[in-house]
Amino acid sequence: MTGGIVFGLTAALNGEITLDGGEVQQSNFHDYRLLQMHQVPEMVVDIVDSDEPPTGVGEPGVPPVIPALGNALFALTGKRQRNLPLKA
Repeated sequence: MTGGIVFGLTAALNGEITLDGGEVQQSNFHDYRLLQMHQVPEMVVDIVDSDEPPTGVGEPGVPPVIPALGNALFALTGKRQRNLPLKA
């Protein structure tokens, strides 16, 4: 779950794909900035046991991260952001 949250935060904050002459400049993780450990917020994750579908906790942390951060920035600045990466 925490890995998914970090992946979502990386996309929200560093998720810019740039083009030069119609060619994508980022080819892999060596030229795509990932969050570093000192940039990751402290997290506490509580997982509730359940036999109800769906099961698993592999990806549920990813989808809500960008909208949650976007809403937090809106609460802070009063401005909606519609593009990635999000900017404070």
